[in-house]
Amino acid sequence: MSFTSFGKCAALLAGAALLSSGAAGAQPAADYDIVIRGGRVLDGAGNPWVNADVGIKDGRIAAVGAIKAKGKREIDARGRYVSPGFIDMMDQSGRVLPVNGAAENKLRQGVTTVLSGEGGTPVDAAEISAYFSKLETQGIGVNFGSYYATSQARVKVMGDVAGAPTKAQMEAMKAEVAAAMKAGVFGVTSALIYPPSSFQTTADLIELAKVAGQCNGFYATHMRDESAKLVPAIEEAIEIGEKGGVKVEIYHLKNAFAPAWGTGMAKAVATIEAARKRGVDVAADMYPYPAGGTGVEITVPNWVWADGEEKGLERLKDPEIRKKLKEQLAAGSMEGWSNLVEASGGWERVVLANSHSDKYAQFHGKNFVEIGKALGIDPADAAWDIVLNAYPKRSMALYFMIDEKDIEMALRQPWTSIGSDAGAALKPGEIDDLGLPHPRSYGTFPRVIAEYVKRRQVLTLEDAVRKMTGWPAQRMGLSDRGLVRQGMRADVVVFDYETLDDVASWTNPVDYPKGIDTVIVNGRVALDKGKLEDTRAGAVLRHSCS
Repeated sequence: MSFTSFGKCAALLAGAALLSSGAAGAQPAADYDIVIRGGRVLDGAGNPWVNADVGIKDGRIAAVGAIKAKGKREIDARGRYVSPGFIDMMDQSGRVLPVNGAAENKLRQGVTTVLSGEGGTPVDAAEISAYFSKLETQGIGVNFGSYYATSQARVKVMGDVAGAPTKAQMEAMKAEVAAAMKAGVFGVTSALIYPPSSFQTTADLIELAKVAGQCNGFYATHMRDESAKLVPAIEEAIEIGEKGGVKVEIYHLKNAFAPAWGTGMAKAVATIEAARKRGVDVAADMYPYPAGGTGVEITVPNWVWADGEEKGLERLKDPEIRKKLKEQLAAGSMEGWSNLVEASGGWERVVLANSHSDKYAQFHGKNFVEIGKALGIDPADAAWDIVLNAYPKRSMALYFMIDEKDIEMALRQPWTSIGSDAGAALKPGEIDDLGLPHPRSYGTFPRVIAEYVKRRQVLTLEDAVRKMTGWPAQRMGLSDRGLVRQGMRADVVVFDYETLDDVASWTNPVDYPKGIDTVIVNGRVALDKGKLEDTRAGAVLRHSCS
């Protein structure tokens, strides 16, 4: 939005002389839809809080200051903080929102906007426009934007096998990306530890990124390695950005390698800083937990899946192949495969989260050394038996491979934002759509404040809020969101700092947080005094490709 159009929009909304942030002066004659009274307003830009009222009208913030006029709805925020709605930079809700758009576990964290699509959109490129329209028609509780996955284009053209694309196949993939960009996605993604995405070369990704670059889009990536080869993986992402002409977003930045705790993150930060210094638009998001969560099948080297999923499952049943796999697992990561068992420090730090099976449910919350001992088999055999038993569902595990000091270092960087890597829950109070019982689904955003502002004092409150609001909005080009300022979209959170707590834990991962009692989405109250008001006021956010 240009400054000229912004000014015209604000003038039309006001209808009279309005107050700019924190200012005093003439009051508007008309009542507001909502007035939030007497809160400590955090603007989302990192500025210190100010005592002010916030007036909302027609879905936008119409005034910030001392407001005499009444609102149709009055919210008493005295003693509490008022901030922009939180923005989830790595969401996984694309599949669930068409089924249940409420996104209650997101709203209760104060999240009003989500950017999804690590694995792409739930539909082909040609169907994205209809998918977006369906979300708008049905209604969604949060604002929603998405990426399109490079692997989607690859699978559509080549299937799920390894191999280099022909020139004609690459052109077909580029056409899919172009269609997705035209439909309004924010860019392309890759998830390079998972096949078939892992079969894509740097050169392949550069070619596809160039298409997104023509629309000023992003290349967002779950990198090829977040462990032993973390720095080379960051360098690959940066190379794709530079040569592809796209902005680079590194998903869930972490030093996920126990042998390099205390050293790896500093090298990662230095690599990103050097790229930014020379003009590469690269930044990262992260979740504030020491464990990642993903499928148990990632404990198998990626060559197993080179001929597709069905052949891979047959290989996993073969005792002789298993013997070879165990040798490779013990040897560490290999070309094209990041060994998350090694990264975690061994099977004792890999915990079964969801087996999708009554047979193995008794082992949920147990590590694979414990499971193997109970079954009288090797931990690897236990893991792979569970993978086979769960199919076609995906058995899930927690990988405790991140050190808290590295989390703190990453959080301190001015260019990191927050992404949960979790989806909306299909049913309130249950695990998210990924089938992964990880506390990040219910606690990520309040945890940033409760743990890293209040308990650890790693961040100031102002900067923590900036990382979850103003910075990601600016990063994504959401020029009318992310700030509590006149003329902006009215996505707002009211929270009690003293009682704010993430609550969700490894043993109780679906507990709702405390201290967030009011959430407003596009000027409509979605959460009031802790009670969900199913307004479905969210909007689909489309990236412009003109």
